[in-house]
Amino acid sequence: MPGNRQRESAGERQLAADGREWLTLGQAAAFLGAAQSTVRKWADKDLLPAFYTPGGHRRFRRADLEAFLAGPRGGAGAAPSGRGRVLVVDDDPRLREYVRVNLEAAGYAVREAASAAAGLAALERELPDLILLDVMMPRVDGWEMLRRVRERHGVDAIPVIMYSGKLDESADATERGAQAFLGKPFDPEQLLEATKQVLRS
Repeated sequence: MPGNRQRESAGERQLAADGREWLTLGQAAAFLGAAQSTVRKWADKDLLPAFYTPGGHRRFRRADLEAFLAGPRGGAGAAPSGRGRVLVVDDDPRLREYVRVNLEAAGYAVREAASAAAGLAALERELPDLILLDVMMPRVDGWEMLRRVRERHGVDAIPVIMYSGKLDESADATERGAQAFLGKPFDPEQLLEATKQVLRS
């Protein structure tokens, strides 16, 4: 993008001056809890400042990433369409990718966590607009994470959609404080409709 190219030479000098403050695309994606393709898209749209090495690789300044995360809703740190931020907590990387790809295609900013512990840690960095939470996970399951989220952040602070392959757990979801339940497997339309309804309410 023109704006990024204009900053290239200045970025190269800054990269050389203090390498510790700069992150690669992969490191920036991990820092933001987003897919590399999403971070690349934000950089290309000038929503997130990026600089380029002589070899053409993107580099991101840690301070810019922190400012991006701290940005107001609908501002620099929000999803490009302003639809909202979603945290997906699931130990299955294929299902996380499935959920992320479909939500990002609909304009949501998505962060991933591979365990309840990682999900709880992600909440300390940034509160999402919605949590999508798998019931069956090792060590700490989804029910326990839901309890801890409610205990730490309040009952109505963050809406949660639980999902599981055991359909008989749907009644437990609302009783324990979740806003909705999805039975696995679910298709993209079900996922998007449930996300829209919960965020709208």
